[in-house]
Amino acid sequence: MNHNLFLLYIDPGTGSVLFSILIGLVSTLIFFGQRFFMKIKFIVSGGKADKISKAKIPFVIFSDHKRYWNVFKPICDEFERRGVNLVYWTASSDDPALSEKYEHVKLEFIGEGNKAFARLNMMNASIVLSTTPGLDVYQWKRSKNVDMYVHILHAVDDPSSYRMFGLDFYDAVLLSGSYQKEQIRFLEQVRKTVEKELVVVGCPYMDSMFDRLKSSPRKSNQNRTVLLAPSWGKSGILAKYGEKILDSLVSTGYKIVVRPHPQTLVSEKEIIEPLIKKYSDSENFLWNFDNDNFSALNSADILITDFSGIIFDYSLIFDRPLIYADTSFDSDPYDAAWLSEPMWKLRVLSSIGIKLEESQFCDMKSLIDSAINNESLREGRVNARKVAWENIGKSAEVTADFMIRKNEEKRCRE
Repeated sequence: MNHNLFLLYIDPGTGSVLFSILIGLVSTLIFFGQRFFMKIKFIVSGGKADKISKAKIPFVIFSDHKRYWNVFKPICDEFERRGVNLVYWTASSDDPALSEKYEHVKLEFIGEGNKAFARLNMMNASIVLSTTPGLDVYQWKRSKNVDMYVHILHAVDDPSSYRMFGLDFYDAVLLSGSYQKEQIRFLEQVRKTVEKELVVVGCPYMDSMFDRLKSSPRKSNQNRTVLLAPSWGKSGILAKYGEKILDSLVSTGYKIVVRPHPQTLVSEKEIIEPLIKKYSDSENFLWNFDNDNFSALNSADILITDFSGIIFDYSLIFDRPLIYADTSFDSDPYDAAWLSEPMWKLRVLSSIGIKLEESQFCDMKSLIDSAINNESLREGRVNARKVAWENIGKSAEVTADFMIRKNEEKRCRE
């Protein structure tokens, strides 16, 4: 592929270049307006206001959607346990975080869309942690008053799974496994971006889910339950197969639970709405849109998906088999387009699951039964877990250690 062409690539789903420029200009005007106001206040108050304007928030977590609370809750809990003050900003007014009762963690809804970006672009903080890709690419711009931007991967997955330039302008990336370093370093070299600090911390939400599984034993199903959980985009199952795969699943007589990716409801309404209308909820067919995917995963005997990160939630935590659809993954919109070899998750799929071809839709029941009874897949799951999920049970602690250490290093340099 011609990488020079991708230097001009902007994902239309996240905002146009003109819109990003407009947001930057508005944020700049607001910033200078606030600075002017603070100078006036400084003169009136004899200088006390200047100290307030320079006060940094030591630690900020930003979540662009409520679905990432499962990533951040273990980290917030760890800061609370240590008695270290932390600020959690969310762009979801119904974020479950807002109902939490913390003493040391301040929870705040900062608005949606442009309002949230304007607040972020003027942020005054030492360490900012987020799962949001595209920093300094789209509407979210780096603030000159932030010392360090830290990205934490929201799934055990390839870092190249993000849309183009997803991690380029972060200062550090927290990884679930050492295997993820290679892709980031490769992208830095070919795109000639500044080398980021890479730290393997593990996966906080997987640790939390694993603890929940221990205390929530699974009830056996009278009828086998099949969970279909596709990703979104033109390579996703629903976009490519739609009614064909749903009809084949219904024909098995098993209980079918369909859990679309949340972005499908936003970006693919023309696909999902007709399907919801045709396949109504019934005793053996359910749509699942829960913010928390634990119940859906725990109740399933088998998962069918494509290239979604839920592959590893299910296989590594719940230790159950999966079927992955052959959707001919199109890497062009993603950082994976720059790689010289397939992503790790695509290479490991054959050892933890069984591939589904469209020609097998007519024999879906037999394929599901054979996958559930396939013991050779268990060894593949064990090996994948060792590679992709390090520091099991300690990720929140390691993450907090990193953030606190970086803040202390910054203070020592002042």
